[in-house]
Amino acid sequence: MSFFDELKFNAEGLIPAIVQEESSGRVLMLAWMNRVALEKTLELGQTVFWSRSRRKLWIKGETSGHVQTVKSVAFDCDGDTLLIEVEQAGAACHEGYKSCFYRAVEDGGSRIRITEPRLRTPDDIYGKQ
Repeated sequence: MSFFDELKFNAEGLIPAIVQEESSGRVLMLAWMNRVALEKTLELGQTVFWSRSRRKLWIKGETSGHVQTVKSVAFDCDGDTLLIEVEQAGAACHEGYKSCFYRAVEDGGSRIRITEPRLRTPDDIYGKQ
């Protein structure tokens, strides 16, 4: 039996993928995969996701150069979430931060604090749009 048979994709054929930096354990991002994206990820050794807004596959870092080299792929006890450990090159976040989780909630939700420095601006990464 293939491990794909253990996975529970949602009604749209997607499964959430938590991406974690292998060296630090830090959560970098959450993205969505369909079966093809997961197969390509395993084949290429780099993360490939399904863009829900663009309705197409995208290879992380194909535009920015901030690729994620896959170190391991695991799934939870329910089979409905993936955990992908990676070696991250550059920023994982399209806003130019190492992690997409660069904002912390404070004072009962009345304040937001930026928790890390921005590595590059989106204009530097993707060019002025």
